[in-house]
Amino acid sequence: MRLNVLLGFAPTPTELATLQQHLHPDIQLYTDENPPPPGEADWLVKGRPAHAQIELHPGLRGLIVPWAGLPGSTRELMREYPHISVHNLHHNATQTAELGAALLLAAAKFLVPVDQALRNDDWRPRYQPPRAQRLAGKTALILGFGHIGQRLARICNALDMCVIATRRQPEKPLLFPLEAEIHPPEALHRLLPRANALLITLPLTEHTRNLIREMELALLPDNALLVNIARGPIVDEAALYYALREGRLAAAGMDVWWNYPQDEESRQDTAPSSYPFRELDNVVMSPHRGGSVIEDEQQRMVALAELLNAAARGEEIPNRVDLEAGY
Repeated sequence: MRLNVLLGFAPTPTELATLQQHLHPDIQLYTDENPPPPGEADWLVKGRPAHAQIELHPGLRGLIVPWAGLPGSTRELMREYPHISVHNLHHNATQTAELGAALLLAAAKFLVPVDQALRNDDWRPRYQPPRAQRLAGKTALILGFGHIGQRLARICNALDMCVIATRRQPEKPLLFPLEAEIHPPEALHRLLPRANALLITLPLTEHTRNLIREMELALLPDNALLVNIARGPIVDEAALYYALREGRLAAAGMDVWWNYPQDEESRQDTAPSSYPFRELDNVVMSPHRGGSVIEDEQQRMVALAELLNAAARGEEIPNRVDLEAGY
């Protein structure tokens, strides 16, 4: 059975070739420049579809957001169309977990300040009392245990860390075997005192915004580490800054922030926070690049093909989004 798919983005020739190479032969691709006749699209691939676009194809069966996460505007729109299933892609989960591990290690070993010192021929950090921590034998608490969280857990297992995690559906099967103690989100306050490292991989929803505040940070043990590779507003901005500045947290690794450039011109001059994290030597700062690797677009096209092929074969399509939960 033929499946008509409208790509609501402009793939490069290389991306299009990769996608077509992996597609089921019964799938016909269309683009905004070469659209299908009204009412003929079965699936739409777009992150932020317009209301008119959905209305133009009343027989639409599914929407694929071509990245992880779900924009708020898309969530609200698709609530009007409960018969259309919504899915997203997790092609960048591995590299995001890798960056999370890199931030954890860099924060624990204070790599940034010692690197900066040695670039100035300054060896004094080697002879000062150590600030670096051993991770083996410590406990990592991972908030959010989906594609990224589980991959990060596997890395923590390899570092000989004990892993505990929170998950909205603790009973849901894991993606692969790993050692982890899984709890519902309501157990957060009970788990925080055990967490030598707090690793955040949650989606941002009305339930997770400001989830980690001053009270939650205070529950962590002395010399705890924090890594956020999810969304900045999950953590209270002021609470994190002061906990780091005053030494109540040993260090943090951050790939996500509260302020972002609004246009191309502002990319070279936008502070990521209202607070001067740049002045702290116990923060590793990264500009939201967890999924950015040279293989990213190829991986995206292969992952997209896998979802569309499942639809063409009449199989269950992976990565369905729960619009009520927001992910």
